[in-house]
Amino acid sequence: MPPETLTSTEQLDFATALREYRAESGRSLLDLVDQSPVLLIFLRHFSCAFCAQSLDQVSQLREQIAAKGVNPVFVHLGSPERARPYFDYYHLSDVERISNPDAMLYQLPIFALGRRNYILHSLHPAVLRAWFKGALFKYGIGVPKEDGDQMPGVFFLKDRKIVRAFRHRTIADEPDYLKLIGSGR
Repeated sequence: MPPETLTSTEQLDFATALREYRAESGRSLLDLVDQSPVLLIFLRHFSCAFCAQSLDQVSQLREQIAAKGVNPVFVHLGSPERARPYFDYYHLSDVERISNPDAMLYQLPIFALGRRNYILHSLHPAVLRAWFKGALFKYGIGVPKEDGDQMPGVFFLKDRKIVRAFRHRTIADEPDYLKLIGSGR
């Protein structure tokens, strides 16, 4: 996918939006993107088997991602306190993460992550197939405490641009994180 082309006004709006959102470390998302390319991973809720799968996959790929000069940054809908045990469990306690309970970052037009009724969406054949292929048994499932209707997504940000994007059609879609970051730097 070619880089998303933005007008100069949209680029300014994009930078302004990134400046407004802060990681739990206190650094703005814009600072993080200016420091190095970022793999921005939007999660749904912490009771979601597929979100646990995403955390697990990024944890397993972390060395390969870092070797390409890319830093993963997670955006989640929970509080920092709620998120901490999940990131600790997957050995991601030191990655940058943004708590965004109101989902305003998810809803920015540049990211445009959709919303789907999670109960109806859970009945989608692709979701059911993925659950029974192993996600349900390996990662479990629970009652959402965050917004279960919010869809996830993954974006490779570099030089204040979205270079590549993966917007989930179903919650069971599996992004290829290494393909998204390409050569990285």
